[in-house]
Amino acid sequence: MMIADKSLLNLLPARSKRSRKGDNGIVLVVGGSKIYHGAPLLTSLAAFRSGVDLVYLAVPKSISIPIRAYTPNIIVLPLPDDKLTIGSVNRLISMLPRHIDAAAIGMGLSINKDALLRLIKELHYLKIKLVLDASALIPDILSIVNRDDILTPHAGEFKRIFGIDASDADTIKEFAKKYNTTILFKSYIDIISDGEKVGFNKTHNCSMTVGGTGDILAGITAALLAKGLAPFDAALLAAFINGSAGDLAYSKLGLHVLATDIIENISLVMKEYDKIID
Repeated sequence: MMIADKSLLNLLPARSKRSRKGDNGIVLVVGGSKIYHGAPLLTSLAAFRSGVDLVYLAVPKSISIPIRAYTPNIIVLPLPDDKLTIGSVNRLISMLPRHIDAAAIGMGLSINKDALLRLIKELHYLKIKLVLDASALIPDILSIVNRDDILTPHAGEFKRIFGIDASDADTIKEFAKKYNTTILFKSYIDIISDGEKVGFNKTHNCSMTVGGTGDILAGITAALLAKGLAPFDAALLAAFINGSAGDLAYSKLGLHVLATDIIENISLVMKEYDKIID
């Protein structure tokens, strides 16, 4: 059993002073719909603040222009349909760069089940590690998830995907082992398991009920996967970083925190453990 604390930040890899763009992680985010543009944007910004070099954001064309207007940092890939369709998946695969380390899928996404499964299979074929969140958490994915994937359900999503309530850590561990994947169960105390190890994160506060904190967690988790951390370590450390950034935002703003305030504090949690090597 592990309790998340600052020592986990020692897992962050050192950065070579000679590194080039892309050497420190490339993340893909797939999300959004005609109504929900903010969720995948928050995920993308959180991944960037976690120290990756590039973030590609695939969203419906109908929301791509306002997202591009919000920030010049993200590379936006417009998809032809307002929901994830087979056509959108085919278009996305044709647009992808040569290399991506990790992807976060599901935030604000309106899905077609077959299209989601097709996307997951295509990204697995490309050896991309996955964070599956929100709309991507449906029972159908359980037959294709693998050891490099992380599922990030809250209580309602856990019941939707597994069919039972998540009552304790033993339940989380049991299903992680059964489906050979890592589960990051979001709750008052986060529970993380890869079917062998179990970890707990107690770092957060009640201002983090604001919308978007789960999207931020997905972005941090994908960034840590992209940096080469093992799924269990990435999930446990991401929960700690997310909660710690939320605590810093709370210390400044009290119960008036926005999701973007949490993102701006990610770097303050992580920078003390930045390491640069020759």
